[in-house]
Amino acid sequence: MVADQPLDVPTLAAAVGHPGAEVSAALASLAAEYDEQERGFELRNVAGGWRFYTREAFAGVVERFVLEGQQARLTQAALETLAVVAYKQPVSRARVSAIRGVNVDGVMRTLLSRGLVEEAGQDPETGANLYRTTGYFLERIGVTSLDDLPELAPYLPDMDDLEDELSAMSAPAPEPTPAPTPDGEPEPLPQPAPPTGPGTEPDGGTEPA
Repeated sequence: MVADQPLDVPTLAAAVGHPGAEVSAALASLAAEYDEQERGFELRNVAGGWRFYTREAFAGVVERFVLEGQQARLTQAALETLAVVAYKQPVSRARVSAIRGVNVDGVMRTLLSRGLVEEAGQDPETGANLYRTTGYFLERIGVTSLDDLPELAPYLPDMDDLEDELSAMSAPAPEPTPAPTPDGEPEPLPQPAPPTGPGTEPDGGTEPA
């Protein structure tokens, strides 16, 4: 109850002076007893250790008391960035940005400040800082290790669908067909006006003189 993080069996065994097997059995027995009695709290094995939690049935009451109606949630961008780190770790900010297609510097600072992500050395080739998820991340999502994360394969598109989408994106746009004039001759297509003004760029933007 006084620890600020889950405690593993060896740590608890050293604290109480009993063999690890006895401590492990006692923890399992306590967890089962609390569940049977439907206590307001429960004992869970998460992130490689044991910790007390509010029982889910009473979480709403405790949440309102602690947060007093104010709850800071992660944004969708933060959740997506956290997912990329979780599945690709250790990974650099540049790699996460490339996967998401946006700059993630601000979001990564938020994840670092909340203790969900931490630095994990440097890339030997580029020297960029690498990042990984923390034990607190495992604790928050209720799993004991990264091996418990769900597989991504069921959520990925089929290769046939992906190839169809890529083919559609790479197909050239059809040329416009000139509309016929009353005399039967095709009407010439309108031509874009030539660029004018100083500093005209190929993309149509202009710079001040």
